[in-house]
Amino acid sequence: MAEIKKKTGKLRLTIFDDHSFKEIKSIRLSRGVIFSIIGGAVLIITVLVFFLLVYTPLNMLIPPKASLGIKNKVIEHSLMIDSLERKMLSEEKYLSQLKNILAGNIQTDTFSAKNIYNDTSLTISKSDFESSDLDSIIRAKLEETDAGSLNAMNSNIKESLKNLHFIVPMKGIVSNEFDRERAHYGIDIVPGNDETVLATLSGTVILSTWSVETGYIIGIQHNWNLISFYKHNSVLLKKVGDRVKTGESIALTGNSGEQTTGPHLHFELWHNGTPTNPRDYITF
Repeated sequence: MAEIKKKTGKLRLTIFDDHSFKEIKSIRLSRGVIFSIIGGAVLIITVLVFFLLVYTPLNMLIPPKASLGIKNKVIEHSLMIDSLERKMLSEEKYLSQLKNILAGNIQTDTFSAKNIYNDTSLTISKSDFESSDLDSIIRAKLEETDAGSLNAMNSNIKESLKNLHFIVPMKGIVSNEFDRERAHYGIDIVPGNDETVLATLSGTVILSTWSVETGYIIGIQHNWNLISFYKHNSVLLKKVGDRVKTGESIALTGNSGEQTTGPHLHFELWHNGTPTNPRDYITF
């Protein structure tokens, strides 16, 4: 049994035997000592709880406040990385095709409708229908008409391209002509007094780089699915994405690259992914 007595502003803590009421121990305490003991106990408990939460697995019981925000950031970054990865694959495919064009590796069209569409037609025996002379005549007429329409369309496209106002990319002497059999898909021009390379048509720069074979090279995308290339330059004046006008300076001619024997400009003109003779449209 414990009894607390108050006397002259101080407190006495007395412990009695529960049966004999004999005083076992008595302690005099002041209010300051009591508050110090309580404060110290609270401080010790707080420190113990802090260390338990920081250095033991008990900290997993407290949910972090920023967990939701971090989760949203992770999802956002994952979507961004996925988008960048798809764009990077698309750019790599585009650059690979462009390198094949520059190297003269023209791939044949292997498109076949049978690889895309399933055959849902009915199976009919030859005995059900017999071809007649009239069918052969009609088929021949249709083939002649289709061929004539295709030739007329190609002719119209060529005539339209000839009406474009091309600019000679550089004044000089033509030293090597276009020759598909030798895989020489352009015209070589030896510069005269002026060594500035000009854009043959207005368009957007899609290539401005350096390669071992052709040195400093610049490529421009024009309308009508036309692309012009200017190789073996010494200095490039435009970068990818620049918009250029007809006759604007884009480079300075040089002798860069392994596939050259002297200062000259190798000029190529591609239409619908196929190299074409620049002389068909430009008077050098």
